[in-house]
Amino acid sequence: MDNTALKGRMSGKIQELQQPGEVAAAPDTSLAPANSAYLALTSNALDIIRANLKSQPLTLDLFDLVKSPSGGSTVFEVPGLAGNEAEKELVGIVLDYTTPRAYWDTPDPVEGTPPICMSQNSIISFDGKACAHCPYNDFGSKDGESNAKACKESVLLFLLRPDNIIPLLVRVPVTSKPRFLKYSTRLLSTLTPISSVVTKITLEKATSKQGKPYALFNFQTVSTLSPEEAAQAKAFGQQFMDIVNAAQMVPELAQAS
Repeated sequence: MDNTALKGRMSGKIQELQQPGEVAAAPDTSLAPANSAYLALTSNALDIIRANLKSQPLTLDLFDLVKSPSGGSTVFEVPGLAGNEAEKELVGIVLDYTTPRAYWDTPDPVEGTPPICMSQNSIISFDGKACAHCPYNDFGSKDGESNAKACKESVLLFLLRPDNIIPLLVRVPVTSKPRFLKYSTRLLSTLTPISSVVTKITLEKATSKQGKPYALFNFQTVSTLSPEEAAQAKAFGQQFMDIVNAAQMVPELAQAS
């Protein structure tokens, strides 16, 4: 693989996607208010979002983002108006999620460095190649010492909390990706949409084979939405993601952090 040429193409692609574009005028899709504890489901939230954006793209850098804490900490750092706030758990409705991945040609890229290859769905890369056949997707390809892959995977959750109309982005690391997929599959087995339940996310301390502490994510259903709320959450989630997709959103992993 010609890393220099690919890096140039990827950098150009990312810049192209990040350029603000015109967003087509949205039809009147106001949702009927539901009797809910969730502010986004009881107000004309989508109209407010569109009005405040003034046709500007809703890119990921405008969202508040929660990452996996370092050192095996079991406390989330959640951005707030007065700075980061420590929270032991995150509770809300998972409106949607993506499974991005990205590859850098250095093990410790400088923060903000675009990757030389990336994918929004962990299946097909931006240059149209199958991720499953990429050597950087092989276990052990990261450094030859651990079982880690060189291509960094994650799950990006859009978590709607009661007092917010903009979802909180929660980045689930690859170590906890199987746990989230198993949780969503359990819901699927009972024909339960993930957006129709309230999910609680917590952390537990774990240790790698190399003796390094890290945090594992736990996912638990704490309540089920009423049929009215579930329908409202589904509709809100679909229309909100339409706004996001209209901005030609670049995956959160498009830059090193």
